[in-house]
Amino acid sequence: MVLLRSHLPTLLVLLLSSIFSFSNSASIEENFIQCLSFYSDKAPPFSSSIVTPKDDSFTNVLDSSAQNLRLLVPSAPKPEFIFTPLNESHVQVAVICSKKLGIHMRVRSGGHDYEGLSYVSEIETPFIIIDLAKLRAVEVDIQDSSAWVQAGATVGEAYYRISEKSPVHGFPAGLCTSLGIGGHIVGGAYGSMMRKYGLGADNVLDAKIVDANGRLLDREAMGEDVFWAIRGGGGGSFGIVLSWKLNLVPVPETVTVFTVSKTLEQDATKIVQRWQEVAPNIDEELFMRVIIQPASTANKTERTISTSYNALFLGDADTLLQVMQQKFPELGLTKNDCLETSWIKSVLYIAGFPKDTPPEVLLQGKSTFKNYFKAKSDFVRDPIPETGLEGLWQRLLEEDSPLMIWNPYGGMMNSFSDSDSPFPHRNGTLYKIQYLTLWQDGDKNATKHIEWIRKLYNYMTPYVSKFPREAYVNYRDLDLGMNKKNSTSYIQATAWGNMYFKDNFNRLVKIKTKFDPENVFRHEQSIPPLPVSRLKDRKCNKWG
Repeated sequence: MVLLRSHLPTLLVLLLSSIFSFSNSASIEENFIQCLSFYSDKAPPFSSSIVTPKDDSFTNVLDSSAQNLRLLVPSAPKPEFIFTPLNESHVQVAVICSKKLGIHMRVRSGGHDYEGLSYVSEIETPFIIIDLAKLRAVEVDIQDSSAWVQAGATVGEAYYRISEKSPVHGFPAGLCTSLGIGGHIVGGAYGSMMRKYGLGADNVLDAKIVDANGRLLDREAMGEDVFWAIRGGGGGSFGIVLSWKLNLVPVPETVTVFTVSKTLEQDATKIVQRWQEVAPNIDEELFMRVIIQPASTANKTERTISTSYNALFLGDADTLLQVMQQKFPELGLTKNDCLETSWIKSVLYIAGFPKDTPPEVLLQGKSTFKNYFKAKSDFVRDPIPETGLEGLWQRLLEEDSPLMIWNPYGGMMNSFSDSDSPFPHRNGTLYKIQYLTLWQDGDKNATKHIEWIRKLYNYMTPYVSKFPREAYVNYRDLDLGMNKKNSTSYIQATAWGNMYFKDNFNRLVKIKTKFDPENVFRHEQSIPPLPVSRLKDRKCNKWG
């Protein structure tokens, strides 16, 4: 019998998952392969898609897309094996077999999870990784202004394929081009066009997801509640997103980028103070973030603070200069600072690629940022006073290699209500802060750096959002709280759930309870189901 086709029919999935049995004497890997093979006698040998710690290639595959080296140290938990599906039906079968065998699974699309939740399980072993790296097709339909993009593709690959078909179409997603688009959009997906078009998640038309029973569902089949939940509700809670249908947006043939840096000796504090008032309220065609970090002074004997204004303007340089002269003359932007270019080349510029790097580099899908790091996030609703900034600079100068990135909101972001998607950080948000501390000596001094960023986070408490103190789900931070082994507690989860999702957290819990009542998809900060409702919801669940 040949069952591995584009997708497995629902009744067949349920029938086969109920009749397959496995051997108690075999290894997890052997039982998994046996289970996978049960679904087709003509499929390629599944053993070639599985890598175990015994294989020479294991470390390379595990490390291939993982961004945070802190989660790859020898002491970090390792999977029993990594399974790399070759098509959608492989993912369906993998879910069925994982559930049947009772083995915990983590799903990785791009490996950028800040706490490594897509490839490390601190609370549950044994576990396996389902790596979507081979599912990276991008199909662009310019006539329809849309594109179907598989979850394993990077945003850079999607950008390139869109620009290949049209120089005046784009998509408003991440600045980092090696982000896996599967996990990126489930967290919201902000980028340099968010002030013009909103988030990536705001520009999704359809999706395909594998649910806890191995069924492949599109938007109509999953229902509007689940479609709402997966566009900002965070990864690893509802199912495995296999692809997104993106709504492409218009971009000018010519855009303008610039980077202007100011140090403390060049009035950086006053300029940053002014930026807080200008950047969220300036023309929505302009995205102007600030990258803040220590730098050497001119005599190189001391350190100062450098603030770099890194921007994309959806228009020509002359128009940009008029806007800046009128709204933000304090920065002193000149024509020589500006670079007119195409939208696809602006992607490379904002991502930090060297000048004249060809766009084809985006097809490599490789991360240019691999470090040992710890990160946190905040949202700011009122400008930080100069005294607060001065205290911040002092603390940054105490750390070896800290980094802060301030991303402006406003524009189109103010047009959405907090409940339009699970991503609630909308109207009234001036900007988002990303805090990072980076190091290169493995786990040797990790505690020192992590303690530093925690103290910095505490210092910032008076200056950021309150009740709740908001955080960005795609900058996962386990300091905010985490689920325990075999216990996904609603009460415990509200601690971090309200910070990521505000009032949307309760709706996410209700959807989780209906769509995945057995909590098949879970991790340290997954959305919990309500245990009291499980038996009742299984009977009346409209999804099956």
